[in-house]
Amino acid sequence: MIDDPDKTGRLLNALEACLPVGTRLSELAIQAIKQSTGRLIPTKCNVVRVFYAGDEGGITCALDFGPDIENQHLVSITHLIFERKVPLYSQIDAYQRHRIKKLKKQAHHNDQSERTQLGLTWP
Repeated sequence: MIDDPDKTGRLLNALEACLPVGTRLSELAIQAIKQSTGRLIPTKCNVVRVFYAGDEGGITCALDFGPDIENQHLVSITHLIFERKVPLYSQIDAYQRHRIKKLKKQAHHNDQSERTQLGLTWP
C-alpha cells in the first residue's frame, strides 16, 4: 500500500474545504497535456476538485486554466507545484514526497522482480 488511508483522507477533506487552490504544473505535466491536446496551456492554474483515484492514482486534481481553456484536466497532485503560502502546503508537500518515495521504491522492487523472473540476476 502506497498511501496511508487515514492521512490521505484527512488531506483530501482539508483540500476540498479550501478549494480553489492556486498551483503550477510540473514540466512533465505540461508536456503530457501538450502531447494529449496538441495545445500549449498556461503553467498556472487552480485546483477546483480533488478525488482519490485509489492507491494507483493517489490524490487527483481537476484543474481550471481560466476562460481561455475550455476543458478541465485531471492531474496527479504529485505533478503539481504549490506555493509555500498555500494553507495546506506542508501537508501537500509531505504527501507528495511520501508518495514519490513509495512509487520509486515500488518501481525498483518491480524492476528487480522482473529481472529475477527473466533470469537476469547474478549471484
